[in-house]
Amino acid sequence: MNPAAVRTLPAEAVRASALLVLLVVWQALAWKVADPLLPSPAAVFVSLIHHLTHGELLHHLGKTLMRVAAAFVIAMLVGVSVGVWMGRSKLVNNLLDSLLVLMLNLPALVAAILCFIWIGLNETAAVLAVALNKIPTVITNIREGARALDTQLLQVGEVYRVPRGTVLRRIVLPQLYPYIMASARSGLALIWKIVLVIELLGRSDGIGFQLGTFFQFFDLTSILAYTAAFAAVVFAIEALLLRPLDRRLNGWRA
Repeated sequence: MNPAAVRTLPAEAVRASALLVLLVVWQALAWKVADPLLPSPAAVFVSLIHHLTHGELLHHLGKTLMRVAAAFVIAMLVGVSVGVWMGRSKLVNNLLDSLLVLMLNLPALVAAILCFIWIGLNETAAVLAVALNKIPTVITNIREGARALDTQLLQVGEVYRVPRGTVLRRIVLPQLYPYIMASARSGLALIWKIVLVIELLGRSDGIGFQLGTFFQFFDLTSILAYTAAFAAVVFAIEALLLRPLDRRLNGWRA
């Protein structure tokens, strides 16, 4: 296809074509290899329908989504608050910087094990372990955004005695939106991955738990079917929530 023609296609069509190419390559490899260890997209789709209609896919997916949502909200609220605080206060930044570096480099597995040992094999420990792994990265992103705030605009607000709430809503947050959205996108991707590890280690339900069960039986088709359902939810959140929200929050930059 002509590159110029590709550039004129809607963004969604370009994204869909990339996935279509991936499926075609996957199907061709499955035909070429003809091995149960590489099931075809068609076989995975049939397995997905089976797990949706006769299995417990929706139940486990719902459990995982609840943990992801809880950990995401906690990580964003704490991370944005502390990040702005550190970015606007040199003293606070110096006090917390070493702790931030430590948390950034703490392996997710260690945080999970410690939470399960100290709190127990329950939902609180699972969600807290995930949130603890994401909070430092949110803080780091937001801190840089807070440091980059236009001080002249803040000074104008002070000169005209603009209420603090209005300053936050009209001056501070619009400048932080790109950093918040970047943190949200990267955070959601990271939280998905960590939640599966947590479920594999210490929960009796969820996508991670089910993947561990299928692994014990070398059921690769079911593993890929659950992964496909998982990926479909991720694409839906990106297309229906994150991209529209990003366009709305950063529309003033256009």
